Amino acid sequence: MRKDYPELHRKVAFEKGNKQIIWQPRIGCWYDDKMFTGEGLPGKYKGMNPTQVYEELDVSSRLYDFNGCFRRIEHPQVKLTTKQLNETDYEHTIHTPVGNQTFINRVSKNSQHVITVKWEIVTDDDFKIATWREENSTWEFDWDHYNKTMKAVGHLGLPTMFMPRMNVQALYIEKMGVMDAVYAMFGKPQIVERFFNALEDNHDRLIDVINDCPVDVINFGENIHSGTLSPDLFIKYHLPACQRRCEKLHKADKFVHAHWDGDTKPLLKYAKETGLDGIEAITPKPQGDVTLEEVKEALGDDMFLIDGLPAVYFDETYSVETLVECTNKLIEMFAPKLILGISDEISSTGDIERIKIVRDIVDSYNESVK
Repeated sequence: MRKDYPELHRKVAFEKGNKQIIWQPRIGCWYDDKMFTGEGLPGKYKGMNPTQVYEELDVSSRLYDFNGCFRRIEHPQVKLTTKQLNETDYEHTIHTPVGNQTFINRVSKNSQHVITVKWEIVTDDDFKIATWREENSTWEFDWDHYNKTMKAVGHLGLPTMFMPRMNVQALYIEKMGVMDAVYAMFGKPQIVERFFNALEDNHDRLIDVINDCPVDVINFGENIHSGTLSPDLFIKYHLPACQRRCEKLHKADKFVHAHWDGDTKPLLKYAKETGLDGIEAITPKPQGDVTLEEVKEALGDDMFLIDGLPAVYFDETYSVETLVECTNKLIEMFAPKLILGISDEISSTGDIERIKIVRDIVDSYNESVK
């Protein structure tokens, strides 16, 4: 009999006094890479879609599929046009009443992800246009997408979404790249902070939509990495915005966590100040820069660890015994504040069958604490 993963997920995330945990391995990289290269899925998984793979593995999924329920509505005079420059490069122009922005993407034969050749924000005028767009866009909830997604994957866990990135991380990853963003924050803080304020106001409008919808598990998809986000920048910009978000979302009883998937050691000491219920994808040694003991000290007994198993433990480089030992240690140290997963995902070279090994350990543990 297949498990009731939505019930288990809700019990773990929301019910005080619960002792059970849930195993939610993300398989997107493994699946997408094999499909992109034409290798296809191995053995009995051949021809399956991701939902069918999760069903075959008999594990829960972290259902970011529900992100499509949240639609950003630009000002009606904003238009996007695209021009192909050559075999690999595409120039995109955002037309607005206050000026135009351009950015250039490059497609690659080696990856399904595009490469940014020219960023959306380069000049002061680009900042002004980007700020105007944030001030003049809104959000709406797509009930049709929600209902279709619930029917397709709702049996695998609770509806989940990730919010757009805050201030510094938005500049780094979406708008202008790390180096130029650092120069901008220190060289023209007034222009940058006007954009940050407009971005946060825009996200407040999104939170109003989130708080009035049935999606209760909210992630801040920040991709925090201390190699680029220093403690000073974290404290000045990221931390206050994170606290304000959490306060608003908790008023609607949402479960709120953030994605920290790079090196995290210099920032972990601020974890309890964020207002978050938990942190996703902190990667321990030998893959990341922290030990499980350091993660436990930072999160304490009140915050959730979401994930925790290094992705490399699913490759043949490491023994099954190493994976089993780490799984048991995570349960011993973090349960019941544990939504166990892979930090960050199983790789395209990972052994998908190892997911079942962890599943059986978690099932055994959950039976023992019922």
